[in-house]
Amino acid sequence: MSTPRILVMAGSARRESLARRLAAASLAPLADKGADVELIELADYPMPLYNGDLESESGLPAAAVALQHKLFDCQGLLVVSPEYNGSITPLLKNTLDWCSRPNPADAERSGGAVYAGRAAAVMATSPGPMGGVRVLFHLRDILGYLGLHVIPQQLGVGQAGKAIGADGRLADERQQGMFDGALGALVDTARRLA
Repeated sequence: MSTPRILVMAGSARRESLARRLAAASLAPLADKGADVELIELADYPMPLYNGDLESESGLPAAAVALQHKLFDCQGLLVVSPEYNGSITPLLKNTLDWCSRPNPADAERSGGAVYAGRAAAVMATSPGPMGGVRVLFHLRDILGYLGLHVIPQQLGVGQAGKAIGADGRLADERQQGMFDGALGALVDTARRLA
């Protein structure tokens, strides 16, 4: 049985982000399910707002190239996003956009190659009762368009400030079961696609 490499990223860089808390809560369960896991902090990969003219003049930012290499070397991606006005965060969209761009200096590990054929799972958080459910649809569409195989299992965690305990588990056992199920499906799918 292979050990798939799973990258976990939260769509927020805010210190007290609920999405970051849920992303961090996924690390131990993913490892327990047989994955080699890495948490990606998007704040560690600063990139300017995507602009085609900037790309033409300066090429890809070093942070985008570094993140492309991590994406290329993984077999699965877990994206946890807060909901900003019914959609994903500008930080997450900008990161996904820059990483989708081809790098003439490293054509094999850039552009669409960093996403194509990999497994992905989506989760969302919200301080409100809906759990960021609207963002899940947007994430699925974007990741699917990029060539990732987005698994059917997904999770929206509402009232997330109270939903995630200090132990990293979800207070609601039904939600914890859905969380564990989605993580298991991600690892299994990444393993099969590798």
